[in-house]
Amino acid sequence: MAEQTGAASPRQSRPSMTAAMRSSSFLREHQQYRPPHKPENHYGIDTVVEDLQAAPVSPREISHFKGIPSPENPPKIVESGMSHELSHPNCTPRPGAHTRRLVATLFYRSTAPRVSNAIPSPKQESSPERSRSPSLRASAESDLPPTMAPSSSLESFPLEPPAAEPEPLDHLYGSYVSSMCITSFLHLLSTFPLPPGSTDLTSAHRCLKADDVQDHHPTVVELTVSPAPSADYLSLADLRKHELIYRFEREWNVDVALRVDNLWRRYPRLVVFDMDSTLITQEVIDLLAATIQDPPDLAARVADITHRAMLGELEFDSAFRERVKLLTGLPATIFHELRHVLEVTNGVRPLLRALKRLGVKTAVLSGGFLPLTSWLAGELGIDYAHANEVVVDEATGRLTGEIKGRIVGKERKRELLIEIAEKEGVSLEQVVAVGDGANDLLMMEAAGLGVAWNAKPRVQMEASARINGDTLLDLLHLFGFTEQEVQQLAA
Repeated sequence: MAEQTGAASPRQSRPSMTAAMRSSSFLREHQQYRPPHKPENHYGIDTVVEDLQAAPVSPREISHFKGIPSPENPPKIVESGMSHELSHPNCTPRPGAHTRRLVATLFYRSTAPRVSNAIPSPKQESSPERSRSPSLRASAESDLPPTMAPSSSLESFPLEPPAAEPEPLDHLYGSYVSSMCITSFLHLLSTFPLPPGSTDLTSAHRCLKADDVQDHHPTVVELTVSPAPSADYLSLADLRKHELIYRFEREWNVDVALRVDNLWRRYPRLVVFDMDSTLITQEVIDLLAATIQDPPDLAARVADITHRAMLGELEFDSAFRERVKLLTGLPATIFHELRHVLEVTNGVRPLLRALKRLGVKTAVLSGGFLPLTSWLAGELGIDYAHANEVVVDEATGRLTGEIKGRIVGKERKRELLIEIAEKEGVSLEQVVAVGDGANDLLMMEAAGLGVAWNAKPRVQMEASARINGDTLLDLLHLFGFTEQEVQQLAA
């Protein structure tokens, strides 16, 4: 038996791409389908195998760098089996030329996995707040994903039923940003027209964050594509909302953040946050209402108004006045008592430490109440804090149900963002605004980058970028920082 085993012929190696067969395009090497206008030499894996057996592939000759590079013969260094190319098609453009690059950051949504359409989606878990609130209860009983409009009942929000969801692919190719996911996205971009004079799409990608639970698979990947799709055909704002981008996100369970690759993308100087459901996990006004026992349904009524206002179904200012009116008679000391109840969102403290080490100014613009907002800003080291001031009866020390001055609603938030930027001498292109509700949309629109954090459906659709994860520290990946760099900054 040993002699027979030793005499056996060596196993034939599987056909694979050699270094000479590779290109500088990730898309060319990995995509399984190419458009008809780009014919191939081979029409299937069988023909590839037959050709390899019939005529062995000889590696192309590599000439040593002689100091005169050209597009046909780029400079290369070949030594000890290593081949290093000193330039590539996606390198610095020639003098006088300008290349508009697009940066796409792909965040895998590990906290919201999807299952096959053949299996009913799990219902959202119920909570005391949801059971008390009609609007929230309708959302919990719905089979729709939490970030798709409408999120309340179809009876109270009569739109056409949403189209069938695409079949999820991440459970087939990997619960992370897989190579097939990247290839699919690059092929999607290749379907958009390129600027005049451009004939090919080149790309480069970096893994910014990997999953520690699994086999260190990438969960945040940054792709740089050159050139960006023609702005005359499709603006960046329209590209972000394109149906194909949304379908890709649903198929691969990712969030795609698209930005033009420029200097300001990597160097923000002012980051502005909403407070409720952004810096903290709760809505302060709901916490206040929960302390009132008479009438017993008050907390549910206030929570329902808050939910509808954040969805954009109610005008924020009038809804806020209505809710504050319901708090009449509460002692002013309630704000001090609620301090220990506030739950800071995961990742907020290390994120603020990192921003401070980078020299970035921070601000919180809240539609809540100034006593708690100012205290939280002091605890977290935030530079600016603005919120609503309630009127307190000096004789009784209780809330009168009135608001002092202007309400910090959507218009006021935008004004404050611009005022702080002007005071700090910061261009709006270097301002980042983070929020979750409809009253944050105007300040997010005024900023160079508006980020929807686990936001309501309307905000998800209109924001420049969206992050649906379990740590706000992921915000730093939008600036191009790797996980190792993030940990160094947040230490």
